[in-house]
Amino acid sequence: MTEVDREPRFLDEIEMGLGAWQWGDRVMWGYGRDYREQDVRGAFATSLVQGIRLIDTAEIYGSGHSERLLGKFIREANSTVVTATKFFPWPWRLTQSALQRALRGSLERMRLDKVDLYQVHWPSPLLRPEMLMEAMVECVRQGLTRAVGLSNFGWKGMLRAYSALAQHGIPLASNQVHFSLLNRRVERSGMLARCQELGVRLIAYSPLEKGILTGKYSALHPPPGLRLGQYAALLPRIPSLLRRMGEIGGDHGGKTPGQVALNWVICKGALPIPGAKTASQALENAGALGWRLSAQAVAELEEMSEQVLS
Repeated sequence: MTEVDREPRFLDEIEMGLGAWQWGDRVMWGYGRDYREQDVRGAFATSLVQGIRLIDTAEIYGSGHSERLLGKFIREANSTVVTATKFFPWPWRLTQSALQRALRGSLERMRLDKVDLYQVHWPSPLLRPEMLMEAMVECVRQGLTRAVGLSNFGWKGMLRAYSALAQHGIPLASNQVHFSLLNRRVERSGMLARCQELGVRLIAYSPLEKGILTGKYSALHPPPGLRLGQYAALLPRIPSLLRRMGEIGGDHGGKTPGQVALNWVICKGALPIPGAKTASQALENAGALGWRLSAQAVAELEEMSEQVLS
């Protein structure tokens, strides 16, 4: 494998970002009912005040509405924002030029000249990682993206992408995957360790399990909509874990279970990107920064999560 220049490594300096899936999404999150544009604008502004500047979106979030909102908020704020978005490999997108057109479409929606991180949202059985990375190389050369990332790629696909980029001296910046106290597959599979060995930043989406790890839901008060089906079987099994998270948080100056869950991800060496629909949620997320769980607390939480998941 060819060794590559590790620059840019700007993701290494970021502890936590903000996920923008909820912005404009009506199917999973119900945008336009309980919360609207002004609410997510507050989440964006509060995140910036708290020093959280990486905002992760995708072209399919709200059918492009998330990107439009992000671009609008950036123009209003006139502040430095680290932007990340994603290419979705629809089955009719079979050429390198399709990826480049998709990125230009995202840039047009956000009204930006370039993004900091462009990611392939999912692997595709129709598209070789090598071909996708060749398209990414061209996007880097044209100045459309600062760095190249993946999302939801397994070890073999990630290694193929890493090697393809290395041929051009371009590092693979990241792999965005599902990782939380209630989903530790990438840790058990060795993906987390392999990312760290290669200098690939593991970005953790759903680190709060769509609100389940904040403690605001229970078997008697389940989450609404599609989330109910996802977590119905798990909810009766997590009260003891949530209770202990609250106790550990209390030992760290009154931190909440959600803040403990995010800090655990940070302690594992990953970069969590929790979502936020409102300013209060963004402020809650930011409370995970500036402190660290003890090694003993990390180990205890992992033991309890194993009991929940077994």
